[in-house]
Amino acid sequence: GWLFWRVMACGRRSGDRKRQVILFILWFCVCQSGAEILRYSLPEEMERDSFVANIAKDLGVPLSQLAARKARVVAEGNEQLFRLNQNTGVLTAKESLDREEICPQSDTCTLVFKIFFENPLQLIRGEVEVRDVNDNSPVFPEKEMVLEILETASPGSRFPLESAQDKDVGINGLQNYSLGPNPHFSLAIGTAKDGVKYLELVLQRQLDREEQGELNLLLTATDGGSPPRSGTAQVRIVVLDANDNIPVFDRETYEVRLAENSPLEQLVVRVAAADPDEGSNGKVRYAFTQTSERSRQLFQLNPTTGEIRVAGKLDFEEAKSHKMVVKATDGGGLSAHCKVQVEVLDVNDNAPEIALTSLSASIPEDAPPRTVVALFSVRDRDSGDNGRTDCSIDGDLPFSLTPTFDNYYELRTNAALDRERTAEYNITITATDWGRRRLSSQESIFAQISDVNDNPPEFTQEVYTMSVTENNSPMLRIGSMKATDPDAGINARVNYALVRQEGKEQPEVSVNAENGDVYILRPLDYEKVRAFEVTVCAADGGSPPLSARAVLHIVVRDENDNAPVLLHPPPDSSAAGELVPRWAPSGYLVAKVVAVDADAGQNAWLSYELAKATEPGLFRVGLHSGEVRTARAVTERDAARQRLIVLVRDRGQPPRSATATLAVALVDGFSEAHLRVSEEAPAAEPDGPLTFYLIASLVCVSALFLATAVAAVVVKVRRARRNETETLPTFPTTATESSAGSLPRSYVYDVCFAAGTVNSEFRFLRPLFPCFPAGLPPGPGEQRSSVCS
Repeated sequence: GWLFWRVMACGRRSGDRKRQVILFILWFCVCQSGAEILRYSLPEEMERDSFVANIAKDLGVPLSQLAARKARVVAEGNEQLFRLNQNTGVLTAKESLDREEICPQSDTCTLVFKIFFENPLQLIRGEVEVRDVNDNSPVFPEKEMVLEILETASPGSRFPLESAQDKDVGINGLQNYSLGPNPHFSLAIGTAKDGVKYLELVLQRQLDREEQGELNLLLTATDGGSPPRSGTAQVRIVVLDANDNIPVFDRETYEVRLAENSPLEQLVVRVAAADPDEGSNGKVRYAFTQTSERSRQLFQLNPTTGEIRVAGKLDFEEAKSHKMVVKATDGGGLSAHCKVQVEVLDVNDNAPEIALTSLSASIPEDAPPRTVVALFSVRDRDSGDNGRTDCSIDGDLPFSLTPTFDNYYELRTNAALDRERTAEYNITITATDWGRRRLSSQESIFAQISDVNDNPPEFTQEVYTMSVTENNSPMLRIGSMKATDPDAGINARVNYALVRQEGKEQPEVSVNAENGDVYILRPLDYEKVRAFEVTVCAADGGSPPLSARAVLHIVVRDENDNAPVLLHPPPDSSAAGELVPRWAPSGYLVAKVVAVDADAGQNAWLSYELAKATEPGLFRVGLHSGEVRTARAVTERDAARQRLIVLVRDRGQPPRSATATLAVALVDGFSEAHLRVSEEAPAAEPDGPLTFYLIASLVCVSALFLATAVAAVVVKVRRARRNETETLPTFPTTATESSAGSLPRSYVYDVCFAAGTVNSEFRFLRPLFPCFPAGLPPGPGEQRSSVCS
């Protein structure tokens, strides 16, 4: 104690708190390694609250430190026999101590206790020896002992007598016997190898039954106390007629080893004594003699067969051996004696006992490893390996056990704790002994983990995508952002806020600070803004607060608020005129209606249909391409001028539409005349010279015609493109990139001629698309061209 205060004073003078802690730990280790056991003695039968010792004085600890360090007495077993007064430092006995009741099987009686200090932790072992007081007199098992002795017994014959029992020990125990004065017997006192005194009656002068058939002797047992105590018993001698053979045991001593868990009625040993006499003098009966009352309760002797069986529950922890004397008596009264020694074998029948001494209420989750959580002790009443114990923790938990001393263990943390993963631990401590049939006991310790703000909020998504239909109402709620914080209490309270970015306009959204609901502040226009992003920050209420960010992506959905716009033919021009030859077959391309829609998706998907026609069955319109083709071959009966009205409609809800008017003229041309000539002219011989000249002429004419037709078509297409450029409305860039299939295309026509005929002929017309270099794909709305020959 003096060393402790000197160490603490050095720490205060230096002002170095860290050094003070290190010096205290060194002092604690020195105290633990060199501490002596406190030993005291106390006579039994002292009054309640009797003084035992002044603990504060013996330990050199100031009285103020006893209460400050929460000093208290911890009993070795389950019963608390002592009390420590923290104000005076005096250790007193709680009850009057009876040595014979506390230590019935031991010559010495030592009670073990521990003085437990907290802040800092310290255990000091103490022992109190309960001294014996001569408070018990010797007692014989029977007040009267009857001996039947033959009158023919020779002088010097010895007859065992029941020994007296004295619960006191040492000098206060049984010391001497005395026999009342008589002319026939004397008393012999001997000591066995185990130190137990035995008593025998020695015949000094031969008996004469006719002279005296019965003698009464007074046997006195005296202890060595001051003043001495004594006990008496009557010895009645019955003189019998002659019986010249006594029973003889086959062994003088029977030694038996018996497990303590032996069941009732189990045979221990069978003693046997033979008597060669006949009749009643040869009949032997068995009985216990010089045997303690406890042994008589645990074992039962059959008087006829000599079998000794278990009659009670044996307990190795109570008595490790039992010694009995069996007397065999024949019908003539002669008897013999043998000893039966039963060694009780320890069986692992006691499970370890766990006693919790100290436990922390809660542990912060940032507690460093090796933090002490609890202190407990383990005790097993068995012996040897049956009494050795091991302690372990069930499951994979971040705790470990550290043995300290005297079967005490500390429960410590061995890893970092995380309250968000596990808020509390049910730590099951298992104590197991080393017996062959291992017994164990368990103790559950609940450890509560307190929260520390060590987790930032976490959004459920890194990017939140929400959509809103254009022309929305102000302050429209479109969704919610959610961030969770695994901490507890105020550390888990999350607030939301938009992250302001310098140089950017005020965002069109607002986020509720409490629940993360997202609102659109004002109406949006898809054709102006299709999508935008903002950053949202979620911060908890810890100190300091932790935060996280997520991106909010707003997608504006299109609403069908724009009608289709015609690109070809222009809506403000007069009805476009198209020429169709009279010989045009079914499927002949007449014209193409081109339209666009500023909306997107389904609202911009356009379909074409023939709303009205002069000849309804003559023409048809491609549903998605807008191509106007002949539905059948043109005949002479068809009117020369045809008027078509094409309806262009989007797929919005409700749909919007526009109409285009086409004027078609059915004309006769030289191509028709050449067609009739080619049908009537006979085929020429392929191998004649005329055929060669005709083919050469045909090639030249065809080439000239083809060049003329291509030039005309190119001029017409350029004029059409110039008109389209002047009349096209302005749309966002993305509208012209729509994949609806209704964007404008440039058309030219190629003229194909068939070889091997007398005359050239105009076979068909089809769109000619611009060619692309090999390996380069066409752009949106374009198609590779082909040339027929």
